Amino acid sequence: MKNKILKLRKVKGFTQDALAKKCNVSRQTINAIENDRYDPTLQLAFKIARVLNTTVDDLFQA
Repeated sequence: MKNKILKLRKVKGFTQDALAKKCNVSRQTINAIENDRYDPTLQLAFKIARVLNTTVDDLFQA
């Protein structure tokens, strides 16, 4: 699933590790999501959106 997590994460100044810790997942999970190798659960998508101060819709718009 295409997403804007990498772009938004960098704009907000988060490393993959920092975002992962805020979302209680591994850095590898964030990396896999950013590289379209893993689709997050709805719960994780909402956590990422909350940490990045955006909406789930914005995270996953093409």
